[in-house]
Amino acid sequence: MSAANVKPLYDYRKYWAECFGPAPFLPMSRAEMDSLGWDSCDIILVTGDAYVDHPSFGMAVVGRVLEAQGFRVGIIAQPDWQSTVDFKALGQPNLFFGVAAGNMDSMINRYTADRKVRSDDAYTPGGQGGSRPDRATIVYCQRVREAWPDVPVVIGGIEASLRRLAHYDYWSDKVRQSILVDSHADLLLYGNAERAIVEIAHRAAQGEHPRDMHDIRATCYVTKALPDHYARIDSRTLDAPTKPFQPTNPYQVTETATCSDSKAKAARTGVAEDGAMGAVVVDNEVEPVRMLGAASNAPTFIELPDSQAVRQDSMLYAHASRVFHRETNPGNARAVAQRHGDRWVWQNPPAIPLSTDELDWVFEMPYQRVPHPAYGDAVIPAYDMIKFSVNIMRGCFGGCTFCSITEHEGRIIQSRSEDSVIQEIERIRDQTPGFTGAISDLGGPTANMYHLTCNDPEIEAKCRRPSCVYPTICGNLITDHSPTTRLYRRARTLPGIKQIRIASGLRYDLAVKDPEYVKELVTHHVGGYLKIAPEHTESGPLDLMMKPGMGAYDEFKEMFDRFSREAGKEQYLIPYFIAAHPGSTDADMLALALWLKAHKFRVDQVQNFYPSPMATATAMYHTGKNPLKPMKTQSAMNIFSARGKQQRLLHKAFLQYHRPENWPLLRQALKRMGRADLIGKGKAHLVPPEGVQRDRFAPKHVARTQHTGLPTNPRAKRRGSSKARSA
Repeated sequence: MSAANVKPLYDYRKYWAECFGPAPFLPMSRAEMDSLGWDSCDIILVTGDAYVDHPSFGMAVVGRVLEAQGFRVGIIAQPDWQSTVDFKALGQPNLFFGVAAGNMDSMINRYTADRKVRSDDAYTPGGQGGSRPDRATIVYCQRVREAWPDVPVVIGGIEASLRRLAHYDYWSDKVRQSILVDSHADLLLYGNAERAIVEIAHRAAQGEHPRDMHDIRATCYVTKALPDHYARIDSRTLDAPTKPFQPTNPYQVTETATCSDSKAKAARTGVAEDGAMGAVVVDNEVEPVRMLGAASNAPTFIELPDSQAVRQDSMLYAHASRVFHRETNPGNARAVAQRHGDRWVWQNPPAIPLSTDELDWVFEMPYQRVPHPAYGDAVIPAYDMIKFSVNIMRGCFGGCTFCSITEHEGRIIQSRSEDSVIQEIERIRDQTPGFTGAISDLGGPTANMYHLTCNDPEIEAKCRRPSCVYPTICGNLITDHSPTTRLYRRARTLPGIKQIRIASGLRYDLAVKDPEYVKELVTHHVGGYLKIAPEHTESGPLDLMMKPGMGAYDEFKEMFDRFSREAGKEQYLIPYFIAAHPGSTDADMLALALWLKAHKFRVDQVQNFYPSPMATATAMYHTGKNPLKPMKTQSAMNIFSARGKQQRLLHKAFLQYHRPENWPLLRQALKRMGRADLIGKGKAHLVPPEGVQRDRFAPKHVARTQHTGLPTNPRAKRRGSSKARSA
């Protein structure tokens, strides 16, 4: 299905309840419903977050989009899950309940990478922890079923997206079945689900039950029997999950393949000569295993190994991950099915991306841009972080293996129009309480992918490449940043706007392709420091992250420093790094520590690798295999991961080599690694010898960076400046 054949979101015939008009806030109580003249809600949304009527909060977006279709939408935010009382507060909805854990997976929200309970929750009034249950989607569905047994339940949000098939769960250290099976919901929506939820709502209003809606993109459902009009492709014909072949007998005579032969194979199969998923690729030429009744031109689906098989066999889990991640392009993705016991979880292909007009329409709903009045003056930290920021795009084609953006938002960039962004800035300026003239961010999943697309729609629709920028930037990718540069320039000249800062993560390997963009960014939009994320310095871990080498960092730093000097500004780069990522050995972490010391960086807070559900790096962590490579190749085998508590502590300690509490652990490791030469009192040493109580040998002026916060510098604070100092 192409975008041309998709009905725009704003072209649906409105439901009859449109006559009530938009609500100031979507109601959270019967009293609010009464004041609106409602006798009931058509749809009730249950969320693990506080209700903030802002386009950065998913439940507000879904609610306002449904409201714009004419439906009466209520919200139950952070209900008490110990009983059904809160789930009955708005009465029974006429159509269905929509359930989501919130803007984050509930387990990531509550636990650190070291599996410790967090004391706070940024999406809760007052920042207090404990306002949502573990595995919130499942628990909320249980309470809804208890309260209203006959009402359909639809689940969505990031937690549902990342757990839609059998997945490794870091907190229980096991492979869990699909959340759709555990929650007993009727339908699961994945990704930014405006298209799906609008179609579901209108079809439900016409009397169709969500459990019977099997043809909607970006949805999953449970079924006893597979559709007989599809042809099946066994996933093992796409990627053979077998042990690596034995080395070839050197005396055996074999045919010599030509360069053209290997290139032709790469074009057919999507596998480059080294087995990596690198080239622009089309569908594999594999004959489907046809099902009884399927026509010769029937659509195809891919059957993954069943949930029990991937639970028991790490090779099959890595294989399933590899195949799954090749089915993310809406232009060529096939349906995917996975058996769970005597039932199947069926995943339809991803949604067709929203057009610019549709995305503008979504962001121009009548959001109040503040928390619901029920919270009074309570501070909601997540809202405070974004209330003066503007989201300008969706999606990411970077493909970083530790990140789950692609699994949720997809790799096709969806951008708003310049006029729509400018109008939102003006609304912030004119309507948002406390605004003093500074926009904190113009961005999204990345700062600089706005309007970057493939230069050939036909190629884009056929490509299965998981990243447009790794191992190199694709020759078909438009890297012209001029739309972003024009937006920045127009925004910063608006009356009443004093500053436009860029806080979203910068893809610096793309930025260097457009020096004019870098000059605009550095000259006008950096507040003394700019956060970027090399994540590592060594090629082994970087390759497994699908991140560029440090050469791209050095090239960007040279540009950054040069344009800062030309602007007469003292500005610094703040690089972020991940500890304990799959593929990072002790030697790799030592090399990174030495790089930090040589560049005089001290990292105050370090994020250990967090295995989020369904991410490629999580498959690496769980299986010890590399799903970026075909499973039959030697290069797919034996990835080291820091799994034990002591190993993960050591990798964090390398990044915080300057902290005295880490010195005993580092000394022990350096001796074990044969690098006792790095223990001493000189500038070339990493840690001091035993008996030294504090780091007297570090440089005086060091940029202290926080992996998850702002850089701080005591001298800069005394001067009243926000600048960080780096020698």
